Amino acid sequence: MRRNRLAVATLVALALSVSTVPAAAGDPSSPGPGPAQAFPSQEQVDHAKAHAARKARDVGVIKARLLLAGQRLEQAATKAEQASEAYNGALWRLAQAKQKYRAARHEAARAQRTVASQRNRIGALVAQSYQEGGDLSALNAMMSADGPEGVLDQYAAFHGASTSLEADYKRFTAADSLAGVFAAQAKHAKAEQARLATAAKEAKDAAVAAAESAQSEATAIAEEKDRLIRELAQAQNISVQLARERQSALEEIARRRAEERARREALAAARAEARAQARAQAEDRARAQAAAEAQAAEAQAAEARAAEARRKQASRHRLTSSARVAAPVTAERSQPRQNQPRKHHARKHHARLRVSSPAPTFAPPPPPPAPAPPSPHGGAQQAIAYAEAQLGEPYQWGASGPGSWDCSGLTMKAWASAGTYLPHYSVAQYEAGVPISVSELRRGDLVFWSTNGAPSGIHHVAMYIGNGQIIHAPRTGRPVEIDDMYYWIPPDLFVRV
Repeated sequence: MRRNRLAVATLVALALSVSTVPAAAGDPSSPGPGPAQAFPSQEQVDHAKAHAARKARDVGVIKARLLLAGQRLEQAATKAEQASEAYNGALWRLAQAKQKYRAARHEAARAQRTVASQRNRIGALVAQSYQEGGDLSALNAMMSADGPEGVLDQYAAFHGASTSLEADYKRFTAADSLAGVFAAQAKHAKAEQARLATAAKEAKDAAVAAAESAQSEATAIAEEKDRLIRELAQAQNISVQLARERQSALEEIARRRAEERARREALAAARAEARAQARAQAEDRARAQAAAEAQAAEAQAAEARAAEARRKQASRHRLTSSARVAAPVTAERSQPRQNQPRKHHARKHHARLRVSSPAPTFAPPPPPPAPAPPSPHGGAQQAIAYAEAQLGEPYQWGASGPGSWDCSGLTMKAWASAGTYLPHYSVAQYEAGVPISVSELRRGDLVFWSTNGAPSGIHHVAMYIGNGQIIHAPRTGRPVEIDDMYYWIPPDLFVRV
């Protein structure tokens, strides 16, 4: 509103200056405009207001178009990155298929060698059995020099050869069937490899097209923003350079505000998650304590019941003992040892009661909550140092160095320098780690962005370096750099390698 008033006042002043110059240049004695003519007319005021409103609308429209242009640039970059990671995934699956095909082909070849060996053994046994069978069929074998004993020996040998032949034939049948299974697996693995090779080529073509589209979109958007900034400078009556500097400052302010808003939202979500976990742990502890107290109370009640039973039993024994003491003294003297076994029996009975009474038991305290999984390798510092050594190097889809990188290529090589293998595929890198929450992040952990909040939608990965910062290869047009973790949109998933 203040800007509109200023524009109206400026236009009115210009109109007055133009309308009063001729009068000042004329004869001073000539009658000038009356008091009513010293102010602009209503028509002039309305015209000035309309002109200022048009200017304001033009500025607002231009700024809105600049904002939309920036959003289109981010969307194009995201699509290109998704295509790049899809290509990385296709290559990863193709590599796995090739490995499976090699293993299946190896097993099939080994099975074929086993079949050939079994076939040769069966042939040898058949020949041997034929020869030995022919000898036995001769009727004069009974009259041979060896006599019946020799015939029995030959029969035993023939029977053993027949049994061995049957066993070998069974093994041959099994080996032949297994060889057929391995051959079918190898054939299927080869077909799957061919299919995935085609899919990888299609993914590569899509990645190339997406990268070219993103680059073309970036060029067009840069030209559009330059044109809009010139229009903005004209609408605001300022220089193009000043308009460009103002626009850059406004975009930086908007980015920082969005970053701070995302950080606050993530912090609130982390606190809510921590409160929920604390409540769940407190409830678990309360339940465990209540169970332990109930068990202890039950044990105490059982002990009280057992003590009462012992007291009653002891009372009955005391009454019995008193009755025996009241008997004639002569009878007690004549049989001085009769009560001793009973006393001994009573002592044994009391001992059994004491032994059989249950002891109170208490439930063990609940185990403490499991801490965040530690990194199995102490190489986080080395991985970060490797990534930092690549700062400033350009982004290139599908690249894993040296000299250019995509997001998963950088994290793969960084952790490889620390002795940990990760695939060149952001989804597989997530699956290779241990999921953690944002509140558990440590240096060297991996941070992921997903289109659907799930691992299947992951399209970008970065490495956490502490203090809320990440190092990553962002996208085409931006080199490897360090950013705030919320520089863009809040990340979705986190893992510890």
